[in-house]
Amino acid sequence: MRRLIQALGAAFAMSGLAVAATPVAAQSYPSRPLTMIVPFAAGGPTDVIARIVSDHMSRTLGQSIVVENVAGAGGTTGSLRVARATPDGYTVMMGNLGTHSASVGLYPNLAYDPRTDFAPVINTAGTPMLISAHKDFPANTLQELVALLKADPSKYNWGHGGIGSTSHLTCVFFHHLIKAPVQQVPFRGSGPAMNALLAKQLDYVCDQTVGIVPQLTNLKTYVVATPTRLDVAKEVPTSQEGGLPEFQAVGWNAIFAPKDTPKEIVDKLNAAGRAALADPGVKARLLELGCVIPDDAGQSPAALGAHVRAEVDKWTPVIKAAGVTAQ
Repeated sequence: MRRLIQALGAAFAMSGLAVAATPVAAQSYPSRPLTMIVPFAAGGPTDVIARIVSDHMSRTLGQSIVVENVAGAGGTTGSLRVARATPDGYTVMMGNLGTHSASVGLYPNLAYDPRTDFAPVINTAGTPMLISAHKDFPANTLQELVALLKADPSKYNWGHGGIGSTSHLTCVFFHHLIKAPVQQVPFRGSGPAMNALLAKQLDYVCDQTVGIVPQLTNLKTYVVATPTRLDVAKEVPTSQEGGLPEFQAVGWNAIFAPKDTPKEIVDKLNAAGRAALADPGVKARLLELGCVIPDDAGQSPAALGAHVRAEVDKWTPVIKAAGVTAQ
């Protein structure tokens, strides 16, 4: 009997220690470097934003943040890795509209649910979408581009950062609106697609401001899919001005951790993200790239969670109406 009592007491004590371990771990967090997964190739919009924001976050947290590019399957390969990671705050990711909204409609057998398999941390940047072609492409306006594509869609091609990526989804939406099934060329990220466009191996792309704005002088950019022109690209007409007012698309990039990450750790990550977005240098770099920084309320984990659910509800019917699937 005495041994039984001792065993029960030891088990209870160990249970108590286990319960207490989470708050203690959260208090000492982070005690080692973090990994931020970018589910696309280096050089694309999501990668650029991740590196700008994580560099400042590392200073606030007192630990380095190593950005690791895990490309494949429109960003779902890297996203799944994070969804299955230990929820200790040391593995996070920079997701976007493609990985955490469009993926639900595009992948019938998606191995994760962006609404339930992640702990939302902070929405870092909205990114309006633009359509750009290489310098020698014959169309000079959006109306001319639409006319060419509708007349002979088999003659042209467009590139994107992978099935389900923001650059893919936006062009799918565009082609659905104009009813022109143009040949697509998938890449492992928007960065490689942009390189192919600049080399004139592609005719055009639909991409985020972060990818297009630095190359404006090297491209023909036909439209920004927003109601108003961009301060950093005032020469680019809006979709309303271009004659296709229905073409409205704004991407976004946000930080996520695995589900069940302790709230105390999520709060520390969120605070570091807020500090980065409030920093004048970070803010200036993001604005120069045409990003839209969320307001204070929009930077909360709860706001990001609600945004993901709303975006899934918004884009799933669009994808189904377009008859697009990734499998």
